Order: sequence, then C-alpha cells, then structure tokens
Amino acid sequence: MERREMDFMAGETLYFNKPLDWTSFDLVNRFRYKLSRKLNVRKIKVGHAGTLDPKATGVMVVCTGKATRRIDEFQHQTKEYIATLKLGETTPSFDLEKEIDRTYPVGHITCEMVREVLTRFTGEIRQVPPAFSACKINGKRAYELARTGRDAPLKARTLVIDEIELLACALPVIQIRVVCSKGTYIRALARDIGLALHSGAHLTALQRTRIGDVTLDRCLPADRMDDFLEKIIIKTIEDETV
Repeated sequence: MERREMDFMAGETLYFNKPLDWTSFDLVNRFRYKLSRKLNVRKIKVGHAGTLDPKATGVMVVCTGKATRRIDEFQHQTKEYIATLKLGETTPSFDLEKEIDRTYPVGHITCEMVREVLTRFTGEIRQVPPAFSACKINGKRAYELARTGRDAPLKARTLVIDEIELLACALPVIQIRVVCSKGTYIRALARDIGLALHSGAHLTALQRTRIGDVTLDRCLPADRMDDFLEKIIIKTIEDETV
C-alpha cells in the first residue's frame, strides 16, 4: 500500500467496503478505536454517510475531524446497488435478518413479466419504509418497536429511482441493479416488486457499489484498517523526525 500523509484531526474522508453482518456503527466504532490508539489521542470525531443494513455490504464513506461536515453532502448523492431477490417468500425484515414468515406462488411469473414490472419503479415513486428501519416514530426507532412486536406505522415517502436493470433472471431468483436517491430502502423495493408480481419477495444479498463518484474499487477492505493506519502514521512520524 502506498504511504500517504494524512491529517485525521483536521479532517479526512475515507472509503471502506463494509463487511457482511457488520452494522454501519460497527465499522465506524472499530475505525475510531483503532485510529485513536494509533494517534495516541483520547477522542477524535468520526462519522459515516449513508447507513447500510447488517446484511448489506459495500461502499461506506467515513469522515474524520472537520471533514464530518461533508457527511450531509455525501448522503444526498446518488447511490447504486446490486440486489439479489428471492421471489415467493417474505420475511418481516424484507431480508435475511429474519426468518421466512410466508410463501407465495411463483409459477405465473416469467422473466418478461419481471422486466415489465421493474419499469413501474423508475422515476419518482412513493415508498413506505420497512418496519425494521431506523426511521423515528414518536421519538422511537421503528426497529425498536418492531422487535418488541408493536405496530410501527410508517408514512410513505417520495423518492427517485433513476435506473433499474435486470441483471439476471433464474426464477425464483432475480438480480437487479438500482440507481436511486437518498432515502431509498432496497428492502422495501424488494417487497414492492414482490407485490407487483402478485407474489412476495425478500433480499438475499445487497451490495452498494457507488455513492456519487465513489465506487467499490476505490474502497478499503475493513480487514486492512490496521495495515492502512500503520503505514499512514509511520509516514507522518518519519516526516516529523526529519
């Protein structure tokens, strides 16, 4: 890895590939802990732009110091996802975080039907967020209510989907590419696609491949944090001792 001089206290923007089963907070918390130890400081401001669900992987923008002021800028940028959907089955979370709760017929579904249905979800649409989400209801997170078995009625939101492309169709499994605006829940999109096909659906895999112009190939694997930080800090120390 090329050595670079960076000033994390003044502010830096980094790109990570979030691993499966990590929360967004897990990634930020681990990086903050490792960074503070390497810099030998008690506190440093670290935040992320655009939450990813535990069962999702891919691009995470992490900002430090004064660069955290850019978080809102990144959150409003267009995002791209690759999603794998299993038709004919639903889960309460609309992904693999929860067990399958219902099954539906899929014999009537064809790949041509899937292509036609996907066209209905481009442009400006209304979407109800998942009950298992971070949306707030009377000061409580929706997922907190959902996990206690209480109803979490959420209002539909307006969002924009720029592109939906069918990448693979091996029924009952399909894979799609989605380019969308801030606030889009791909899990909720899977739910709505299942309904439009007169069936059900849930996500079996989700990867965010882009935020703005930050693509996955520019992201650092989370398991290389230590190596990355060691080389950055060694370079800084060498400069200071010359």
